Amino acid sequence: QMQLVESGGGLVQTGESLRLSCAASGRVFSIDTLGWYRQAPGLQREHVASIRTGGSTNYASSVKGRFTISRDSAKNAVYLEMNSLKPEDTAVYYCKAEGRTSVWDVVRDYWGKGTQVTVSS
Repeated sequence: QMQLVESGGGLVQTGESLRLSCAASGRVFSIDTLGWYRQAPGLQREHVASIRTGGSTNYASSVKGRFTISRDSAKNAVYLEMNSLKPEDTAVYYCKAEGRTSVWDVVRDYWGKGTQVTVSS
């Protein structure tokens, strides 16, 4: 089994910053791509940012220039630095890892339970 736990969410005002963290634990053999997704009230879950093993990144257009994703492979962790936050960033943010629990396992998606980010005006 592999577990992901997010932290760092909270309530902030427009223009402020937050740093989200996610760490994988349990049985972890390898992790490939790590990413952040979010689901706002009344909307579907959407991709926010992702980072590959080699460090290449992808961002949703709505967060480019404001959010920065990074990873620490030695710690099986991924981070999301969120700057210039807007009310429309309000959502539950989920961490996702593409990895395997053993050399004999296939690559699967693993999800955290989510952390709430609320941005007030």
